[in-house]
Amino acid sequence: MQINQYIDHTLLSPTATLDDIKRLCQEAIEYHFYAVCVPECYVSLARNYLTEYPIRVAATVGFPLGSMATITKITQAKNCITQGASEIDMVINIGFLKSGLDDKVEQEIASIKKAIGDHVLKVILEISYLSNNEKQRATTLAIKAGADFIKTSTGFGSNPVTPEDIILLKEFAGTDIQIKASGGIKDAKTAQLLIKAGASRIGTSAGVNIVT
Repeated sequence: MQINQYIDHTLLSPTATLDDIKRLCQEAIEYHFYAVCVPECYVSLARNYLTEYPIRVAATVGFPLGSMATITKITQAKNCITQGASEIDMVINIGFLKSGLDDKVEQEIASIKKAIGDHVLKVILEISYLSNNEKQRATTLAIKAGADFIKTSTGFGSNPVTPEDIILLKEFAGTDIQIKASGGIKDAKTAQLLIKAGASRIGTSAGVNIVT
C-alpha cells in the first residue's frame, strides 16, 4: 500500500497564511501526495505552485457549516474550478437533512455536481452530528445526485473518524460511491485501518507524520 497516494494533504485553519499554503504544497510535492485540500481563497495559489506536478487541488465549498444558500455554494464551486481546483469538497445542509428535507439536500448536491461537470465532487456528511438513519439517507442522496465521494467530516466535528464509521458507510454505499475518511487522522496505523475498512481517500493535516 502506497499510503501517500491516498492522502489529500489538508490545511483549512482560519489562520492559514500564504506561506502556510506554500509549505503545504511543497510537502505534497516532496511526499507525492494525491492532492492538497485548501480554502477557496487559496485555490489559485496552490494551483500555480503545483502547475508542474500531477498533484490535484481540492477546494472546500459551504465550509464548515453547510448552511449557506445553494446559490452561494454553486457560485463558490464554479469559482474554485475557474481558479484551478479539480475537486470540490462540499458540506451538505445538515439542518435540512435533519428536518427531513431530503429532496432539497439531493437537489443541492446535484446542482453543484452539474455546475462543476466532470470534476470530482465529495459530499461532506459531518457524521458526528448524524444518526445511523441520517447517515444512510445522506449517502443515498449523494449517490442519487451523482456525487463521486461521500466524506466523513470537515475536521471541525466533535469526534475523530473510526474504521467502524467507514465500515458502516461502506454498507450504505456499496460500490456506488467512494468514501473519503477525514477528521482526526494523525498516524499511519489509523490511516491504514481506515483504508482497509473501505476508504479510498484520506483527508488529513498530518500527512507528513503519516508517511514518515
